[in-house]
Amino acid sequence: MSPRKESQTPTGIHRTWWKESSIYQIYPSSFQSHSPNRPTGTIRGITSHLSYIQSLGTDTVWLCPILASPQIDMGYDISDYRDIHEGYGTMEDHDELIRELHARKMKYVMDLVVNHTSDQHEWFKKSRSSRGKGNEFRDWYIWRPAKYDNGGQRQPPNNWLSYFGGSAWQWDETAHEYYLHLFAPSQPDLNWENPSVVSAVHSMIRFWLDRGVDGFRMDVINFISKEPGLPNAPVTDPTSPWQSAIALHSCGPRLHEFLQGIGAILKEYDAFSVGEMPGVGDEKEVMKSVGQEREELNMIFHFELVSIDGQTQDKFLPRNWTLQELKRIISKWQAMMLTNHGWNALYLENHDQPRSISRFASDAPKYRKFSAKMLATFLALQSGTPYIYQGQEIGQINLPRSWGLDKYRDIETLNHWRDKVLVEYPEDKEFQDRMLREYRKKGRDNARTPMQWDGKSRNAGFTGEATQPWMDVHPDYTEWNVENQIDDPDSVFSYWKAVLALRKELKDIFVYGDFQMLDPEGEESVVFIRSADERNKALVVMSFKDYETEWQVPEGVRSFLQCPVKLKNYEDEPQLRRGGGEGGESSAMILRPFEALVYVSSGGSSD
Repeated sequence: MSPRKESQTPTGIHRTWWKESSIYQIYPSSFQSHSPNRPTGTIRGITSHLSYIQSLGTDTVWLCPILASPQIDMGYDISDYRDIHEGYGTMEDHDELIRELHARKMKYVMDLVVNHTSDQHEWFKKSRSSRGKGNEFRDWYIWRPAKYDNGGQRQPPNNWLSYFGGSAWQWDETAHEYYLHLFAPSQPDLNWENPSVVSAVHSMIRFWLDRGVDGFRMDVINFISKEPGLPNAPVTDPTSPWQSAIALHSCGPRLHEFLQGIGAILKEYDAFSVGEMPGVGDEKEVMKSVGQEREELNMIFHFELVSIDGQTQDKFLPRNWTLQELKRIISKWQAMMLTNHGWNALYLENHDQPRSISRFASDAPKYRKFSAKMLATFLALQSGTPYIYQGQEIGQINLPRSWGLDKYRDIETLNHWRDKVLVEYPEDKEFQDRMLREYRKKGRDNARTPMQWDGKSRNAGFTGEATQPWMDVHPDYTEWNVENQIDDPDSVFSYWKAVLALRKELKDIFVYGDFQMLDPEGEESVVFIRSADERNKALVVMSFKDYETEWQVPEGVRSFLQCPVKLKNYEDEPQLRRGGGEGGESSAMILRPFEALVYVSSGGSSD
C-alpha cells in the first residue's frame, strides 16, 4: 500500500489528517455493554454508539486494549496478540467495528502493548519452561540469575522499583532465575535486544494494519530499550531497598532504532502513531521521536502536566501546584513542537488519569459546568491533536468522597495501600486518611466508572438493571448523563461540540497557527493567542479560579475586544472595564469563576 500525499502550505507547514483530527478515547470495560447480562462493556456496545461519537465532532476512535488478556491490569497484560478478549467479543465483532467506522469516514486506533506481555502468553510460558539455556524462547524476556547477600539470602539482580510497588524482579522456580517486570509480576518485560522479538512484533503490527486498523497508541513505548547491563538505580528514596530506575529504562540507546523500525511499517500504510513516553523530558530525545523528518512517532503523550500535583518518588504523595507552573509547562511543549516541527498530543484525562474537572478546576455543583467548558476551551484550542476521554464531554468527575477502598478496582491503588501504606504506616491514621484523599484525587479508578448514558435506569444505561457492573456507576448519573445533554444547547456536550467545530472551521488558526502565552506570571487566568498570520488570530481567555478575577489587557491586545466573541461559557456578554477618558478602550476583563472567552480577529474559514 503506498502512502497518501500530504500537503505543505506555502510557508512550509506540514498538513496531514492526524493533525486535523480530534480523537475520542474509549475504555472498553466501562463504555457500553451490548447485553443486559454482561457486567463489562463490549465491542458491539461501542459500535452501537459510533453515531454519538461522530456527532460530538470527533473523527478518530482509540480503544484501550481489547486483545486476549487475563485482565490483571485491565488488558495491559496481553496473552495473545492476534485474538480479541472474550469478555469484549469476537474477531467478527472487531471487524464490524472497523467497517462501521470506515463507513463514517472515521479512523480507528488500537492500543499496542509491546514493552511487556502477560505471563499467560505462550511466549512467556515457553520462556520459563525449563532451566536449560537451550530454550529458544528464554531470551525473549529479560532473565537474570540471583545475587546473594552476606547472609546467603537470595536477592534480585538489581534495585529497580516496579511501578506497582516492590522489586521489579520476580523469582521463578521453574526457570530458576529472576525475570524483569516494570509493572506487575504478571507482566514480564519483553527483550527487544532479541531480533526474534522485534520480528514477531513487526509481524503482529502488519496483521492488524491488514485488517483495517489505522494506527496505534503505543503503551510505554520508550521503555523497550533498557540501559545495557541493567545497573543499579541511584538511591533517591533511602527508606526503600527499591529505587526508581526510569532514567535507566525510559530512553535506552536503541530506542530510536526500534521506533524507526515500527515507523517504516506505519509509513507503508499511511498509519498513525502516538507513543506514551513517561520520564522523557529532554528536548533532544523528544524531538528524535516525533521530529517530522524522523519517521518514528507522529506525537507522544508526555507526563509533565499530569504529574504536576504529585511527587517524583510517589505520585500519591501530595504536592501543591501553581498556575504559573501549569503555564510554564504548556508554553514549553507548545514552543518545543512548533519550533522543531513536531506535534503535541493534547490531553487532560484518560484511563490512567483522574477526571480533569476535579483535578484542575472545581467539581462543586455551582461551578462544575463552567469548569468543564473552560477546560474544553483550554485543551482543544492549543496547538496539537486533542484527545477527549469518554465521559469528559458530559462533565464526569472523580469518585464520590464517600466511597471506601472496597469499591476500588485498580491494581496500582490497591497495591500502594497494601504494600506501602499498611506496611510503612500501619498505625498512622492521619497518614492513611491523607492517602485515601489522594487516591480520590489521583487514582486511576476515578476515570474508570461506567459511562453515564441515561438518568433513569439503575446502571445509567451501561448494562441491564439486574446486572452488577464490574465497577459501580457514579451516583450522580441521574443528573449528569448523555440523554440530558445531547439536545441541550447549554450542556457540556454541546459546548465540546462547538469547540471542536471551531477548531475545524478555523484550522489555519487553531490547528496550524502559532501559539503565544500571555501573562505567564499571572496566578489567576490562562490567556494565549493563536495566529495564522497578522489578519487571522484568536485570543483565548480562561479563569482558573472559583472567584471573580480581573485581567489587565495589554495595550497591544485590546483590539481583540472589538472582535466577535466566537465562544463563551456564560450566557451574557463579557464584562469589560474601560480605561480613563471619554471613549477609552477596554483595559481590563472582569472574569467570573472559570469563565472562558474566545475572540477571533478576521479568521476566515480554511479549505
